[in-house]
Amino acid sequence: MSRKKGNNVDGILLLDKPLGRSSNSALQKVRYLFNAKKAGHTGSLDPLATGVLPICFGQASKVTSFLLDSDKRYRCTAQLGVTTTTGDKEGEELNKIKVTHFDQDDIEKVLANFRGEIEQIPPMHSALKHNGQPLYKLARQGIEIERKVRHVTIHQLTLIEFTKDSITLDVHCSKGTYIRTLAQDIGDALGFGAHLSMLRRTEVSPFDCSKLYTIDEIESLEKDNKLSQILLPIDSALLEFPAMILNQKDVSLIQNGIRVACDDMPESDKIRLYNEKEEFLGIGEYMKNESGKTLLKPKRLMNTQLI
Repeated sequence: MSRKKGNNVDGILLLDKPLGRSSNSALQKVRYLFNAKKAGHTGSLDPLATGVLPICFGQASKVTSFLLDSDKRYRCTAQLGVTTTTGDKEGEELNKIKVTHFDQDDIEKVLANFRGEIEQIPPMHSALKHNGQPLYKLARQGIEIERKVRHVTIHQLTLIEFTKDSITLDVHCSKGTYIRTLAQDIGDALGFGAHLSMLRRTEVSPFDCSKLYTIDEIESLEKDNKLSQILLPIDSALLEFPAMILNQKDVSLIQNGIRVACDDMPESDKIRLYNEKEEFLGIGEYMKNESGKTLLKPKRLMNTQLI
């Protein structure tokens, strides 16, 4: 569905990825609707999952690495009493245990152990690679590889609701957190086992995710030639970093890859750079040379002819 040629589109779209569609399929559909030369997403969602999938068009692709490192928020449901080969409802049933009575206090005692920094073992059904091969492909061949424990942070873990055999949670977490694994581990801690039956990503930092766009909405806007109205500016992905406004001379130097001497500069490895018209130029970096002089170093610049 992707087009070899297209328009130069720059900006970020907050897509509401539909259920049952892969992230790449959703990306290609949106790219087609925008007739964009270049587009990419910032961290895939499984077909089972719905919710926020930032799509970066054109120059915005230069900030995708920063978004991969950002915190995320999810709403998920763990189905208790049944474990599966994949850790979610798409897998084959492994074990089935009768779910006996439990109450909110039982859940809260378990959840307390999963807040803060925790350890996770990445699932075999994941995109992590072993010798260049995604683990999920090995898993489909019945091959299991030893995976290293990783440390992730659960900033908030809140019980939303529960039934006699399921719990629904709100999870605010660091990058690299596997919600399937979290659901399984919580189910094990309750004594019943579990698999993930629902997953929706509700937030990707630092965006305001109160308004997402479905593919149907995008198709309607495309017919009315209003697609440009729903794109966020590139620097909306970088608002957590300090900003600097440069004069015309320094802009010219930075855009030519030359370090600029600056005394009043944030000590940060990521600084948003703007010209005097407050137009976004890219990312700079604080550094000191051998003599201790403070310099602004270009790190990731946009291809722009603003000056």
